[in-house]
Order: sequence, then C-alpha cells, then structure tokens
Amino acid sequence: MRVLGIDCGTERTGYGVIDSDGRDHRLVTAGCIRSSAKDPLEKRLLNIACELRLILTEHRPTFAAVEEVFFAANARSALKLAHVRGIALLLIAEASVTFSEYSATEVKLSVVGYGRAEKVQVQQMVASILRLPEIIKSEDASDALAIAICHANSQIMKDLTTRIPAGRAVQGAL
Repeated sequence: MRVLGIDCGTERTGYGVIDSDGRDHRLVTAGCIRSSAKDPLEKRLLNIACELRLILTEHRPTFAAVEEVFFAANARSALKLAHVRGIALLLIAEASVTFSEYSATEVKLSVVGYGRAEKVQVQQMVASILRLPEIIKSEDASDALAIAICHANSQIMKDLTTRIPAGRAVQGAL
C-alpha cells in the first residue's frame, strides 16, 4: 500500500509518502510546503493546494492520512489550520483516495510507543522505522511520515481483524 501523510499548517505543511507491506515501511518522498506568513491567507492556501495536488498526482497514494484537528489556545490559529485541513481533505476526495484521520496521541503511540512523545523522539523513530541513515530534519515532514506510518500500522491491524472470525482465537497467540 502507498500512504500519504499530511501535517497541516499555514506556513509549513509537511507531507510524507511511504510504501508498506504491513511489516516493512519504505520512504518514497517527504518534504515541506512552505508559505510566507506575509502573504494573504488565500494565496497561502492556493500554494498549498497546488503543491498537494502535484504530490497526489505524481505519487498516487492508495490511502491518505491527516492529523485530527486539536483545540489550540489561539482560536485564530486553529481556524487557519482548519482551512488548510479543508484544502487537504478536498484534494484527497478529488483524487478518490481513501482517507483516515488520527489524533496526535494515536500517531505518537503508534510510532514511538508513548502518546506524549517529544518531536525529537518522533523524528528518531521515523528514521529508525524507515531505516534512514539520519533523521528527517524538517519536523513537519517527519510528522507527516509518522502519520503515514500510523495509518499503515492501523490498516494492517484492521485487515488482520477482519480476517479472523469474531470469537476465534489465533493459534499460538497466547
């Protein structure tokens, strides 16, 4: 499966694409879409939309995952973030890609094993999981890859549970 993870932001939107067979995850691409805080919001949203559309077209993911909206102390920032997230969801739907969303805690728990992990811990584990020679320096790109890894892990668990009839134990599981 090919998974696109998106870490939404008005100045920096991280993206990461991985290929996964459920056990091994491999980096396809990752990066950060940058927009100037000096530009009006509509220009930043257009830039993000154009770049995400190119990524979706070029890499053709099977799944896309985005972090759930969190409640920020600053309502204005949360609203701007919601605009970017709306653009991402529209483009994902436009590309007919299956969509999922995960909380920051779920992502950290899936990747690091601890729901309150620090950014550097996420970066280190993303590099380890993807067998990279060094960490991804962009926190936004690393977070996007963590979201993609979380989805790949979650999708595999969903697939496994749908294959096992309810009430039947897996031989050797205990």
